[in-house]
Amino acid sequence: MIRSVFAATGSYLPETIVRNQDFAAARFFTKEGEAINTAPATIVERFLAITGIAERRYAAPGHCASDLGTLAAQAALASSGIDPETLDYLIVAHNFGDVASGSNRSELVPSLAARIKARLGIQNPNCVAYDLAFGCPGWLEGIVQANYYIRSGDARRCLVVGTETLSRIIDPADRDAMLFSDGSGAVILEASAATGAGILAHHTQTHALDYVDLLNMGPSYAPEQATSPDLFMKMNGRKLYEFALQQVPLVVKTALDKAGVPLTQIKKVLIHQANEKMDVAILERLFKLCGEASPNLALMPMTIGWLGNSSVATIPTLLDLLLKGQLADHALVPGDTVVLASVGAGMSINAVVYQF
Repeated sequence: MIRSVFAATGSYLPETIVRNQDFAAARFFTKEGEAINTAPATIVERFLAITGIAERRYAAPGHCASDLGTLAAQAALASSGIDPETLDYLIVAHNFGDVASGSNRSELVPSLAARIKARLGIQNPNCVAYDLAFGCPGWLEGIVQANYYIRSGDARRCLVVGTETLSRIIDPADRDAMLFSDGSGAVILEASAATGAGILAHHTQTHALDYVDLLNMGPSYAPEQATSPDLFMKMNGRKLYEFALQQVPLVVKTALDKAGVPLTQIKKVLIHQANEKMDVAILERLFKLCGEASPNLALMPMTIGWLGNSSVATIPTLLDLLLKGQLADHALVPGDTVVLASVGAGMSINAVVYQF
């Protein structure tokens, strides 16, 4: 049986570190445009307690999402020695395209995948390059699509990149701006006939009818920007939290059931780094759903504390750091089975069960 295996990983973490205290002078407003008079130090303290985020990374002024994606792809190719001309697909997940520093306008033509393919110097026209907009679960859904190409015999190698510069589309007057960050991760999937290793199962859902507006684009909360045509990323944090807590464990359990793998055999849960408190609650709810005792949180490596939420880039970045031994007290060995899961705008959820 042909399975899709992770042949290589790579990531790019921007060098600019923005700490919570850097928001001490920010002026935050409610969505109604009313000033939030709580002391900035108190806002930051509460934010850290809820999200677990102490700092995040922002892209350099000369870098856009496609630049970060190129650097992550180059890292994956360099670490593996894989010839980029042998890639059959290059799938790039993102949400906002290239957004130049000092702007919040999305640039989507040509596609980011085409730009990255050109920058990698790939001549092969049979390497199909396309973008995937699927909210935060976009990179993982790219993995699902690449797996289908490989399993069908249409492809032997696929490069899947998740890249984002969320710092360019956040509203400085919105407290939620502190959540988001920039970064990129990449994985090369490869066909393998080896027994056991590879993608075992997946499950994806989209709950659009009742939840489509939990994440959307809207005007700035700052009163002086009321007439500006600029739009920024907005979210209903409380309802999103409730949605994720209710629905994500169900999707993960369905993927585990499809794979025939009990939760007790899972060595790591690699979940989208959206909010530490939410991710912990999702893991606890998953264990309860599966009839298991409360989990050991060491099962779930986290990077959100120092990398923030970089949307499609969080899971591939986390995976790359884990496999390269850069996360203290976390490691994987051949035969280990993991779950990768994400939730985001749409609202969409996905989960993949993978054996190393």
